[in-house]
Amino acid sequence: MKESFWAAYVIVFGVIVITFMFAIQSITNTDEHNMAVLKETTEAAMYDAFDYYTYRNTGEIKINREKFVENFLRRFSESASLSRTYRIQIYDVNEYPPKVSIKVSTNQSVSLFTNKETERVNFTISNRLDAILETPY
Repeated sequence: MKESFWAAYVIVFGVIVITFMFAIQSITNTDEHNMAVLKETTEAAMYDAFDYYTYRNTGEIKINREKFVENFLRRFSESASLSRTYRIQIYDVNEYPPKVSIKVSTNQSVSLFTNKETERVNFTISNRLDAILETPY
């Protein structure tokens, strides 16, 4: 009888560990996806917003603020996951020298089964990026 209790314990423990691993994997994948999209989108939007007219005339490296925000939002919406709701906060856009500070937040909920009930745990995943446009001089 003792061995059958150990077998049941091992099976229940295995199910709990697998559920926990799936929850952590889901959160980690969301975080990695958001950071990769944020990084690539910011870089591409900064290059799109580069002010060539000012560079040709004065030699200063500048970006256009409105063009950056427009390109960033368009590119991010094309690459983001459609099953999530994102909150995008653009803190700072300096035209000269070109620097931006952006924060993207999303909510991730995970279902955990405890005592024949389903418990939903909500996480807020935030990624913040401060980017400077670097060009070879």
